[in-house]
Amino acid sequence: MSDTKLEAKALDILKDKIQLIQTGEGGIYLVGPIKLPVDLDGETVIFQWYCWLSRCQVTDNFQEIIDQLSSASLAEYQQSSVLVYGDFKNADEALIRMHSICHTGDIFGSQKCDCGYQLKTSMKNIVQHGTGALFYLANHEGRGIGLFSKAMAYVLQENGYDTVEANLSLGFVDDSRNYSDALNVLRILRTKPVTLMTNNPKKLDALQKAGLTLSGREPIWGGESAFNEFYLQTKVQRSGHLEE
Repeated sequence: MSDTKLEAKALDILKDKIQLIQTGEGGIYLVGPIKLPVDLDGETVIFQWYCWLSRCQVTDNFQEIIDQLSSASLAEYQQSSVLVYGDFKNADEALIRMHSICHTGDIFGSQKCDCGYQLKTSMKNIVQHGTGALFYLANHEGRGIGLFSKAMAYVLQENGYDTVEANLSLGFVDDSRNYSDALNVLRILRTKPVTLMTNNPKKLDALQKAGLTLSGREPIWGGESAFNEFYLQTKVQRSGHLEE
């Protein structure tokens, strides 16, 4: 399916899921509801998720809003951080995780993805290893498209799109994440080689091309559920992720 046809079909799906709430200073665009399966103490509870975006522009032409998203840098309005454990500067070996923020998976415990599992597991691995750092990259939501755009991507995924098609249909590339700021911080905190926890060869390649000295890669695969099976298959089949 061409990009133009994907965009037209996406708008046809999204128009019934977007509401304009007019305010004195502009408008609030509300996306939802979106079914969100959440693990609460071992029990799956289905929530309905909404996300909103405040804009000065007021229009009921939602295609105009969608067209602006890929150039609005919505994902840049948050700040990233890093958790350091042990003698990260001087230890001979250290684990690191470049973790992209996932509002739904990290905070709500959504099972639509494996992000929450990767976050918790990487932290446990770092502690068990004795030293390491977890970079929490807040401008990486939805592989760099931002939370509001991710909400619309979720609507599309509920209608048969995979994660790659959803991003493309909204005018984004599959993966627009940038690691330059995190690497600049890493260089301040440690100059010795590190072992990267990831299943994504593209992430590994991006960090190597940026000059990161690696001593190895450690896989971090798991967190499978009935709700993310298609998502995980797409990561392997379309985005080239490894399962080990």
